[in-house]
Amino acid sequence: MSKVKVGLVQMSCTADKAANLQKAVDKIREAAAKGAQIVCLQELFTSLYFCDVEDYENFKLAEAIPGPSTDVLGKLAAELNVVVIASLFEKRAQGLYHNTTAVLDADGTYLGKYRKMHIPDDPAYYEKFYFTPGDLGYKIFKTKYASIGVLICWDQWYPEAARITALMGAEILFYPTAIGWATSQDEATNTEQYNAWQTIQRSHAVANGVHVVSVNRVGLEQDGLMKFWGGSFVANPFGSLVYLASHDKEETTVVEIDTAATDRYRTHWPFMRDRRIDSYQPITKRYIDEG
Repeated sequence: MSKVKVGLVQMSCTADKAANLQKAVDKIREAAAKGAQIVCLQELFTSLYFCDVEDYENFKLAEAIPGPSTDVLGKLAAELNVVVIASLFEKRAQGLYHNTTAVLDADGTYLGKYRKMHIPDDPAYYEKFYFTPGDLGYKIFKTKYASIGVLICWDQWYPEAARITALMGAEILFYPTAIGWATSQDEATNTEQYNAWQTIQRSHAVANGVHVVSVNRVGLEQDGLMKFWGGSFVANPFGSLVYLASHDKEETTVVEIDTAATDRYRTHWPFMRDRRIDSYQPITKRYIDEG
């Protein structure tokens, strides 16, 4: 099918992991009641964004994938006949952890996982302390309703990740996200940061001729020092906004997209046809030094 109804769950979180999972379950039910066929949750939705500090206690939040959360969500997916995209803190082995998204098909089948490839390390985003970089490569998941690509938050700044996932056959790119503003920042800085975040993802839609769905969290965290900026959105294959969420409200929204639009956009704007793949070898270098 080419027309797919996509649900975006933009929500706030608390320190209660079980309560967050239950809230996500309720929101998925809400999206399904509105007709959603694929529902995407935000990054690390079962907890507060704990990477604001380097604290060994936070490793206790991690779980196996598949595991307890995917068991709950798989049963829900089967009950509601929806695909669920669930971003979780994965404990792979003792002392080995990943930032990982699991995909559950509409019959509840666990289709697999994508492990975040690009790991940031910035003030209040100390992810390198917790997460080993992904080693599964880029992935697509052939769900009941569409072949989807999943990337995670910091991945969204890298055109290479979007390109490779699109080249693998992704009809829609999903970006579960957790990003916000320091409450000490001025409004001009906030606006510039959000616009850059949205623009880079809309550019992935244009360059690859696919819909992009980005789902962020909202709410004050880190003792009020961080305001997660929401602003979840759907962009069509030419980067136009089909849906845009608020910066401060929980929202469960369903947007119908037509994946067949990819063919029309790629035909009239043939960026894929005109790629000079013979000239791209230098992209594998860290930096191209003279001499």
